[in-house]
Amino acid sequence: MAEHTSSSITIEAAPADVMAVIADFARYPDWTGEVKQAEILSTDASGRAEQVRLVMDAGAIKDDQVLGYTWTGENEVSWTLVKSQMLRQLDGSYVLKPAGAGATEVTYLLTVDVKIPMLGMIKRKAEKVIIDRALAGLKKRVESGE
Repeated sequence: MAEHTSSSITIEAAPADVMAVIADFARYPDWTGEVKQAEILSTDASGRAEQVRLVMDAGAIKDDQVLGYTWTGENEVSWTLVKSQMLRQLDGSYVLKPAGAGATEVTYLLTVDVKIPMLGMIKRKAEKVIIDRALAGLKKRVESGE
């Protein structure tokens, strides 16, 4: 059974500004570190990404995958694995909560299960690296105003 890893960070920006960066998949290679390519394959009726192809390189986990996205209100997005070469499961979410004047607390939850045998501690370390880099990159990207 896969276990999840999560972490939170406070970003000095409104939730809408943070979500705008999260939803801008084309720019992911600029700030995530692990995402080398991103391509929106389909969108929902609101124009938000529904399926996205990502080419990932997270050290121990390298993959070409398709993720399905679900947008819940304006402050939450979750995803689940549609197809992958290396992964059996990839579920995650960003949950945004206002955190005082002009700030947002972002919580990133991630569950990864690989098809190849991998020690649990190595897999959790890879999850933690993915989360920490993504949150740090998101914070830097949003606060820079780019």
